[in-house]
Amino acid sequence: MTEQQIKLATEKFEALIREQSERSDKIKQQGDFVDYEKLDKIIIGVCGGDGIGPIITKESARVLEFMLKEEVEAGKVEFKVIDGLTIENRVAANKAIPDDVLEELKSCHVILKGPTTTPQAGDPWPNIESANVAMRKALDLFANLRPVKVPSEGIDWTFFRENTEGAYAVGSKGVNVTDDLAMDFVVTTTEGCERIAKLAYDYARRNKKERVSIITKANIIKTTDGKFLNICKNIGKDYPEIITDEWYIDITTAKLIDPKRRTDFKVFVLPNLYGDIITDEAAEFQGGVGTAGSANIGKKYAMFEAIHGSAPRMIREGRGQYADPCSMLRASVMLLSHIGKQDKADALERALDFCMYEEAKLKITGRDNGCTCEEFGNYVMETVKSGK
Repeated sequence: MTEQQIKLATEKFEALIREQSERSDKIKQQGDFVDYEKLDKIIIGVCGGDGIGPIITKESARVLEFMLKEEVEAGKVEFKVIDGLTIENRVAANKAIPDDVLEELKSCHVILKGPTTTPQAGDPWPNIESANVAMRKALDLFANLRPVKVPSEGIDWTFFRENTEGAYAVGSKGVNVTDDLAMDFVVTTTEGCERIAKLAYDYARRNKKERVSIITKANIIKTTDGKFLNICKNIGKDYPEIITDEWYIDITTAKLIDPKRRTDFKVFVLPNLYGDIITDEAAEFQGGVGTAGSANIGKKYAMFEAIHGSAPRMIREGRGQYADPCSMLRASVMLLSHIGKQDKADALERALDFCMYEEAKLKITGRDNGCTCEEFGNYVMETVKSGK
């Protein structure tokens, strides 16, 4: 390794420190959460993404328009279709989110977003940042909220994944110091830890959940994970009625499949990378990632999405119309709740439970031996109408 290589790597690291310090300062200056009841009109952006994304997003938007028919007719809710977040358009602009698309996203209060393709090594695409990660940072969607419920197994979990820091904060800005040495960076700030911890504990208090579990690998990743753990524990002291416990990520993944222990967990708060991994594991208990939705919450904006990928193979094989919309429909439940339409959220959730688990007269297989995405959407809306 030469002195010049060390100097160049150090300069890149210095630039990252300055960038993240500025971001930390901006967090301190934020105001309160949006009060949707005070808005003259709520604008819902519909952003399809890649692969099966436009198909399942369009279907979920159709169900939402059905649920919000009165509000749309009264001019209280508006749906805005936002194109341009495809991998081809992002590559052409050489940006995770093209500038014009980002401005359209910022004109909305909440966003229903389909899966997007993230380039990886060996792909034909350049190494642009994940659109999800970029959107979370640009709109400061600091909390990723993922519920998992399986009543028959006693599972009622809610995950609060920190969304804008950790291993993903500068994931595309690592340094190839030499051909033999590459380094990436993990980012943890006091402000970032405090706000995700408060959101998790506030949720636990409001919903009468008796336990919050802090998940890290602080015994090994001592500085950043240690900071996350200590700040969350300190916040927990303000909620004396709630039990706070701490777990390492590796043993947590084991205990989630332990029938004797997994029912003890209620609310989880955890850094970005661990949250991404463990929520996919958790989703398997209720039928897989295709059944799980996700909310990304900030003070000004919120984005709701599926937790799975864009399934380009389904499109290549001509099976897109058979894509499963349940993940996006579950995200739509959270969207309705977030904008203050809890009665409609409850009605849609009941209908999904009925259509997916109870009656389940239509099966989604991803192939022509199952129903289409549109047919399942019709089934859900018919169920809402019937009040089942």
